[in-house]
Amino acid sequence: MPLSPTHVSHLATVDTARAARVLNDIRSATLSGRRTPVAPRRVIEESWGRMLRGGVDPDHDFRSGLLPPEEVQRRRESTRLRHVLPVLREGLLSVADVAHHIMVVADDDGRVLWREGSSPVLRKADGTGFELGADWRENVVGTNGIGTPVVVRRPVQVFASEHFVRSQTSWTCTGAPIKDPRDGRLIGVVDVSGPLDTMHPATLAWVDSVAKLAESRLRELHLVSLEQLRAVAAPVLARLTGRALVVDRDGWTAAVTGMPYANRIALPKSPSPGRRWLPALGLCTLEPLADGWLVRATDEPEPEGATRIVLDLAQPRRWTVTVSGGAGTWSHELSPRHAELLYLLALHRSGRSAAGLAEDMFGDPGRTVTVRAEMSRVRRYLGAFLEHRPYRFCEDAEVEVLLPGNPGDLLPHSTAPAVLGARAGAETG
Repeated sequence: MPLSPTHVSHLATVDTARAARVLNDIRSATLSGRRTPVAPRRVIEESWGRMLRGGVDPDHDFRSGLLPPEEVQRRRESTRLRHVLPVLREGLLSVADVAHHIMVVADDDGRVLWREGSSPVLRKADGTGFELGADWRENVVGTNGIGTPVVVRRPVQVFASEHFVRSQTSWTCTGAPIKDPRDGRLIGVVDVSGPLDTMHPATLAWVDSVAKLAESRLRELHLVSLEQLRAVAAPVLARLTGRALVVDRDGWTAAVTGMPYANRIALPKSPSPGRRWLPALGLCTLEPLADGWLVRATDEPEPEGATRIVLDLAQPRRWTVTVSGGAGTWSHELSPRHAELLYLLALHRSGRSAAGLAEDMFGDPGRTVTVRAEMSRVRRYLGAFLEHRPYRFCEDAEVEVLLPGNPGDLLPHSTAPAVLGARAGAETG
């Protein structure tokens, strides 16, 4: 009976050597342009496609320079990953050491900042360049358990010859992204790696669950910081009249007066004191306060002028929407899901219903609750520039979409049917 990709994964738990041979045949056939005996898993096939388009050499073990120790230390001290190391160690290290694994924590640039676990495996990892300060971005070292989760924004297990570069094919790697719950941005990846005979399908769920525990810890820390800011804000707001609120540096609300409570407002990308136009409030005055901002609405009319909206999807992992008009220019960094939604609305300027967007996103027009919830979040920062019933950009706005040079790199994390179709159409067009 021919094997399916799923069967290959399960085969690896009972016959590692045979599974490795099957995957090696798949890899060899793919790289030589021949029909594969078994289709690779979709996440692996898409990653290999990115490697082939990007010119990564599968037979050349390219390694960029290691970061100097002082730069590794600087990154350790500046990343929020440092707050969740105890959670990662408690959840992964005791098992990893017994199972001959190592735990690797990398930042959102794919740079290795921490490595811990089995001493013999750590020594083997040195031989593959899996060292502190090493660059494990996918477009540098090929499909792997750090770089690939950074691109696709979800947990990935890479076994044996699913690695694109030959020198890594004696390893199994399982990585899960860690996102900042304040804004959904990727802050790093936690990976568990080891020799082939340490592979187990359950490792993927294990690593992902610990990554989610780390995100929960970050959420707790954020709530504590908001409580501290609220204590500072209360006496300040008590002396004010009119509409005002105090937010942290990311726009999360600590306290309000004279207006309905909103969980978060969109701040300029680099806020500074003075008069600023904010989508949810109009013209406001920003004043620094503790670890946040005092925002006072001026209740003045919005300046007139043509509106231009630029959706920038050209960068590999950082997507933004920039709005320019009579009130000035501001930008907002987008989460993967919001980048998908705004791209779909840019494709359909006449608008899409919730059911239409659900079909575009999930292939299921019934998932309207999810779509409406996400669009409600989008409208918090785009405000009047987005209309609903149907959802669409406002008619008097000029909308421009900046796309990557290679169509296959359009929103590489996305599995939305409409995005997959747009990629395929651009590549064959």
